[in-house]
Amino acid sequence: MNRLFQPLTLRGLTLPNRIAASPMCQYQAVAGVAQDWHLVHYGGLAQGGAGLVLTEATAVVPEGRISPDDLGLWNDAQAEALGRVVRFITSQGAVPGVQLAHAGRKASNPAPWKGSGSLPPAAGGWVPVAPTALPFDAGWTVPTALDAAGLAGVVQAFVDASRRALAAGFQVAEIHAAHGYLLHQFLSPLTNRREDAYGGSFENRTRLLREVVAAVRDGWPERLPVFVRLSATDWVEGGWDLEQSVELAKALSDLGVDLVDCSSGGLVPRAEIPLGPGYQVPFAARLRAEGGLPTGAVGLITDPQQAEDILAQGSSDLVLLGRELLRNPRWPLAAAQALRAEIPWPASYARAARGPVAVR
Repeated sequence: MNRLFQPLTLRGLTLPNRIAASPMCQYQAVAGVAQDWHLVHYGGLAQGGAGLVLTEATAVVPEGRISPDDLGLWNDAQAEALGRVVRFITSQGAVPGVQLAHAGRKASNPAPWKGSGSLPPAAGGWVPVAPTALPFDAGWTVPTALDAAGLAGVVQAFVDASRRALAAGFQVAEIHAAHGYLLHQFLSPLTNRREDAYGGSFENRTRLLREVVAAVRDGWPERLPVFVRLSATDWVEGGWDLEQSVELAKALSDLGVDLVDCSSGGLVPRAEIPLGPGYQVPFAARLRAEGGLPTGAVGLITDPQQAEDILAQGSSDLVLLGRELLRNPRWPLAAAQALRAEIPWPASYARAARGPVAVR
């Protein structure tokens, strides 16, 4: 059997295959509440054969949204709306996962097609929070540095959101500590200039993430997995790097994390990133080999044989596709045909299962 279409068991949960729909912001929520767009978008990914469907960054507090149009899980109405999406994902044989997030200093932005930079309060924006009062870029709002009460509030917000996610029916909880958002901001010395117990040393800079992970894991069912998404490197000298990511992965394993979703970058503007097919796969391979836990590979994975080779070579346990699934939500079905694997099709589409399906 192809590795790509082998089940993956993590704790008491089995994914039907090794293809995950990576979190991708949609900017279609209203006051954090999922809309019909989300049902169609995530439902289509589940129909298309992805084994795991992860939501976009779902904010644990209002000020943690990237934009006013982001999903949220800070109240029960948001959980109820997401429950409808979760039920459909599950009905299609896929596993629903939620990415819990706080954008930190990168919060209060417009949707990408509406512009860039910080939104002023008059346009629906707000003052973001961060480890240190350093804006993301020139012209962006200067964030407020979190105090002790604010730090405790962040931890509690992740716990509360995870409980709502569980009530909505999600089976995987992913904690977002990548792409320059709040937890990543604490990890990197480029954005964390604190002089208290949350800044300075590696142990201190990783403290908030470890506290969030421990608290979420404690309240999440033992049978269900917890993921963490990491930026394995900032791609900037003096920033967070792969060696620190390996050490952090070991600590996360000890805290009960089941998989590290390996991405990179996003912390600072204009970092030089050597983009190319599978350019982040070596991070997943290194963390898998030395970090002591399974990994997911992401980043310009577009071809079925490429995805199969990543898994067959032992570079990761899961592949996460983003833009390729936006181009073709039924990529997993087409990949199965290309690799001569048998996977179930939605009954209403079964008549097309034997026909030619183009894969990029």
